[in-house]
Amino acid sequence: MIPGDPAELMAHDFASKEAIERLRHAWGLDQPVPIQYLVFMEHILHGDFGQSTLSGYPVMAEIIVRFPNTLQLATVSMVLAILIGGLAGVISALKPYTIFDNVAMIIALLGVSMPAFWLGLMLMLVFAVMLGWLPATGIGTPQHLVLPSLVLGYTAAGIIARQTRSAMLDVMRQDYITTARAKGLTERVVASRHALKNALIPVVTIVGLIFGTMLGGSVIVESVFSWPGMGKMLVDSILARDYPMIQAAVMVFAVSFALVNLVVDVLYAFLDPRIHYD
Repeated sequence: MIPGDPAELMAHDFASKEAIERLRHAWGLDQPVPIQYLVFMEHILHGDFGQSTLSGYPVMAEIIVRFPNTLQLATVSMVLAILIGGLAGVISALKPYTIFDNVAMIIALLGVSMPAFWLGLMLMLVFAVMLGWLPATGIGTPQHLVLPSLVLGYTAAGIIARQTRSAMLDVMRQDYITTARAKGLTERVVASRHALKNALIPVVTIVGLIFGTMLGGSVIVESVFSWPGMGKMLVDSILARDYPMIQAAVMVFAVSFALVNLVVDVLYAFLDPRIHYD
C-alpha cells in the first residue's frame, strides 16, 4: 500500500523495464498479495525467511547479527530501570508524601512523558559534543552503551517507579501487614518479607511488557544513536521496501514478546504459591 517498488530500488534508476520485471518475477512480487503471504508462510515452516532485497544476504543471517545487539541494549536498560525505578518506588511507598516521594514521582513523571528522541539528543549534546566524555553513536565499547541504555532505562524506570509505589501502598494497607507490625516486626522486615513480595506481581507484569517492547526493537533510540540493532534494521528495511526483512523482523518481535510474557506467567506462580496452572 505504501509507494515504492523494491524491484525498482534493486534495479536502480537506469534499468530497463524488462530488467525490473525480471526482478519482480524472481522475487514473486508479481503475484497477488494472498499468494505472496502463503508462499512466505510455507517458507517459514521450512526455516527459510528468504533473502534481503537490500543486501542480497539471507534474512536470518542479518537477524542473527542484529538481535544480540538489541538484546544487549534491552537487558542493560532493563537492569538500570529495575534498580532505579524499583528502589525509588519502594522508598516512596514507605515514605509517602515526603519530599523524597514528591521529587521521585516528579522525576518519574518526566521520564514517562519525555520523548525518547529529544532526551537522546540532549544527552548526546551534553556528554558527547560539549563534554566529550562518551561517544555519540555506534557500537563497540561499553562507553557506546551508556547513552542509549540511559535513555531507554529512564523511561522504563519512571513507569516501574510509579507502579511499584502504587502496588506497595495498596499492600501496606492490608490486614496482614497490620498483624505483622502487631507481632513486633521491624518496618524493614515487614516491607521486605511481607509487603514487597506481594506487591511484585503487578510490577513484574509491567516489567515484562516493557522488556518485550524493548526486544521488539527500540526503533527511536536505536535510530538516534545509530545502534545496529533490530529497530534500526527495521527502519532501514522500511525505507528500502525490503519486504522479506520487514516480515522476518516483525515475526521475531512477535515471538520475543510472546516468550517474555510466558516467562512472566511462570514468575507469577513463583511469587504467589496460590497461583497454579493446570
